[in-house]
Amino acid sequence: MKKTFFMLAITSLMLSACGSPKQKEIAKAELPKSGDRIQRGEFLVATLGCNDCHSPKVMTPRGPVPDPNRLLSGHDSNEILPEYDSQSVGGYVLFNMNGTAAIGPWGTSFAGNLTPDATGIGFWSEEQFVKAIKEGKYKGLDNSRPLLPPMPWEGYSKLPDEDIKAIYAYLKSIKPVKNIVPQAILPSI
Repeated sequence: MKKTFFMLAITSLMLSACGSPKQKEIAKAELPKSGDRIQRGEFLVATLGCNDCHSPKVMTPRGPVPDPNRLLSGHDSNEILPEYDSQSVGGYVLFNMNGTAAIGPWGTSFAGNLTPDATGIGFWSEEQFVKAIKEGKYKGLDNSRPLLPPMPWEGYSKLPDEDIKAIYAYLKSIKPVKNIVPQAILPSI
């Protein structure tokens, strides 16, 4: 009981410190000005954790980190996922070691290639990108399937359009990486 109370007290202090006026002042000072769309987009991509799922990883002494040669290129088309027993994993969600593929009740989803290569978002318009984030539409196209978990588009949809456009501008400015991401595998009924 004392341990639980202590942990709650520590958590409460941490949460209140994060919302303090000083913390908010520091956070505002570090935000790139909205006038530089690419810099703002780079900041948003970094803080929203896009590399966590959309970048293949390399192992380092500190664990897996995004591969600098394949940043934001999505699930590696050459990676074969191992077999798994769907009965033993029950209601769990499985991720591959790169965090670029997830298996759950929706089937298997693969993180998309966000680079400006033709195999990524190279031919996407800004409007398609905004629609994908705001409405959860695959490739930002009407009548397409919804974006699948774990893509947190519902949360990102709350971003102002200018921030989503800044992310798009940044993604269009990075190194293109040729990588055809596999199609999602929907569950068999």
